Amino acid sequence: MGELLSQVASDVQTLFRQEVELAKAEVRQEATKAGKAAGMYGGAGFAGYMTLLFLTLAAVLGLANVMDGGWAALIVTAIWAVVAAVLYALGRARMRTVSPTPEKTIETMKENTQWARHPTR
Repeated sequence: MGELLSQVASDVQTLFRQEVELAKAEVRQEATKAGKAAGMYGGAGFAGYMTLLFLTLAAVLGLANVMDGGWAALIVTAIWAVVAAVLYALGRARMRTVSPTPEKTIETMKENTQWARHPTR
């Protein structure tokens, strides 16, 4: 009987190790895919930045056809300042709603701890 229990415990340990290795491999594979996707997002962000830069330049040059170039640049800069202020205000409002404490995780950990202390309840 003791030998049988020892074999079962060994099999459970082996199974657990194999599951952990499988989980590690899956996480590595998904992290690689996420890294490539993040690189593409970075490239898209840079391309978007360049688009806005040249669009701003085109707006300044277009306005410079009807007014002094300095005033045209000042108007476009003011528009960008308003956009920046609005985005800052929206971001700040959203950031205030972020909770740094993982509430659900804490709750489930408390439940797990209670179960581990009294598994028959």
